[in-house]
Amino acid sequence: MGIAVARKRIDPLLRDVDLCHRAIFHPVGFPLHLATNSRDVIEAAEESWRYWQREFDAEPMTFRVMVEDAGELAGPPTFRMREHVVHVVSDAHNFGLMDTRTLFASIHVSRKTAADHPWLRWFYVESMAYMMLVQRYLVAVHAACISRRGGGLLLCGPSGMGKSTLAFACARAGWTYVADDCCWLVAGSTDRVVAGKPHQVRFRHDAPRFFPELAGQVARTRPNGKLSIEVLLNAFPEIATAKRCAVAGVVFLERGSGEEAWIEAMESSNAVELMLRDMPSYGAEVNALHERTVGALVGVPAWRLHYNSLEEALRLLSGIEA
Repeated sequence: MGIAVARKRIDPLLRDVDLCHRAIFHPVGFPLHLATNSRDVIEAAEESWRYWQREFDAEPMTFRVMVEDAGELAGPPTFRMREHVVHVVSDAHNFGLMDTRTLFASIHVSRKTAADHPWLRWFYVESMAYMMLVQRYLVAVHAACISRRGGGLLLCGPSGMGKSTLAFACARAGWTYVADDCCWLVAGSTDRVVAGKPHQVRFRHDAPRFFPELAGQVARTRPNGKLSIEVLLNAFPEIATAKRCAVAGVVFLERGSGEEAWIEAMESSNAVELMLRDMPSYGAEVNALHERTVGALVGVPAWRLHYNSLEEALRLLSGIEA
């Protein structure tokens, strides 16, 4: 006859470490349930998402973040995806894995990475949450967004075209600010809803030469190596903001070369093609969802805008009807 003996097993996989700190956040309005053994992780997530409340009735994402004493500050991670599994790896002490079918993510980071909130947010907490969201709920668009009379205008173009600066200039001139450099179309939506991060704007380090009110703001090196100024817009109560709007127009920006400023209409189908060309592949099913969502913008007015100064761009944008 066997004898049942209660014993505590060894835990070399750290499977049984108590993730005693728990919280619920709502990035872009979608629920995320977070559990961790570190207050630093909770505080970093609060920095990222404290401005959002639940806006969508959706299956929640589940994040488990384990912090260990060993290891150095994480370097830029490598992202790899196969089927529904995403690997995010900096080194042996800083890595993560996501299952996009179950919306589950497991993240392991060093104590030094957890203590550096911008690093933790940029490389793991925010980047993995947003990547998870674009597998099911959202389509990320490399564009700033402003709105006027409820109609949103996407300001598209590669890095260096002045999207963030122009969006802020428009907001100062009476437009409503929605997003500075990245916004999200709600996947599957036929009413062209776009969501942004209206609580903050990131500028290049030389932004105070355009906006005197930014004088004294400290430029810091972001984890991606770029020197920038991050400003919370609650410091500028005169600027109107909105979390969402309907897309009423798309503008592709071209800046520089000294020629006279101009704006011209372009085929909306060409604009959609340019937007899709800038998106990564996530597999046939997700790609098809993204293409249908962005394809709903066919028929929305689109333009190319070439400018040298913010004054020129504002004048030309103010003259279009969208």
